[in-house]
Amino acid sequence: MAKPSLNLEDAYEACRKETAQWAKTFYLGTMLLPPAKRKAIWAIYVWCRRTDELMDSIEAQKKSRNELSDRLNKWEDKTKNIFAGNTEDDLDAVLADTLQKFPQSIQPYIDMIEGQRMDLDTTRYKTFDELELYCYRVAGTVGLMTQGVIGIDSAYKSNPNKPCPDTSKAAIALGIANQLTNILRDVGEDRGRGRIYLPLEDLAKFNYSEEDLMNGKINENWKALMSFQLARARDWFLKSEEGIKWLSIDARWPIWTSLRLYSGILNSIEKLDYDVFNNRAYVKGWVKAINLPISYLITINDEKYKLRTLLN
Repeated sequence: MAKPSLNLEDAYEACRKETAQWAKTFYLGTMLLPPAKRKAIWAIYVWCRRTDELMDSIEAQKKSRNELSDRLNKWEDKTKNIFAGNTEDDLDAVLADTLQKFPQSIQPYIDMIEGQRMDLDTTRYKTFDELELYCYRVAGTVGLMTQGVIGIDSAYKSNPNKPCPDTSKAAIALGIANQLTNILRDVGEDRGRGRIYLPLEDLAKFNYSEEDLMNGKINENWKALMSFQLARARDWFLKSEEGIKWLSIDARWPIWTSLRLYSGILNSIEKLDYDVFNNRAYVKGWVKAINLPISYLITINDEKYKLRTLLN
């Protein structure tokens, strides 16, 4: 393994700063985790962000399709080397250190890179089934990457009379819910790149055209379309909630907080009357503050569920 120029603590601190800068709502949730877990999540987040930037940065948008494809191929090779323990720089070393402490499969990482490849040629999604695959690859995979860090409550794993819960479906659902939220928040930004992520079958259902979207037209059809999309995203958040009660006790509060804060972006979109063309929806500071104790109370209820389950 190549020796990094900085020590690991400095590299982890760089990951913390990057997470705090680019994912403020997510970062707040990570700060509720124990130090070792939060540092691992920061390292994974930075890998994911850099993967995304290969396609979506301002610099990337000036490159040809072949150049972008070549970048993704090199990034995949680099990722495989990290999993093999071969690192080239400090951020490689941080992810390699995380993988040593929290072993996991490389497949979600490869799947995420494949999701970026979809953006090379796909600018429209005809159906939600097509969009769901994209959402899994670019975001559902994050749930799989992080579930090994978060962990299962030891009480469930140590009970020989109860099968150990599998949180994979819930983890994927949370990632998909977050990505659907991103899509709804970033409709205006994505149209600037020539991309429409809202399924075309849904646009047709609400009699709202691609041209309307590109022009930022806000009418009753648009509001009905967006209301439908928000309901779908909330349904995916509900699917994800099922798995939180099984998580390690030191992670439930952070996960509930992150889920509630991120889903709060949907509420913000409603308060903007669905005008995401001229505004960016976000969760205000006082809303974040209120959700901390609420999430903690939900966590206590999860603990009561665990006790009932294991005693029965």
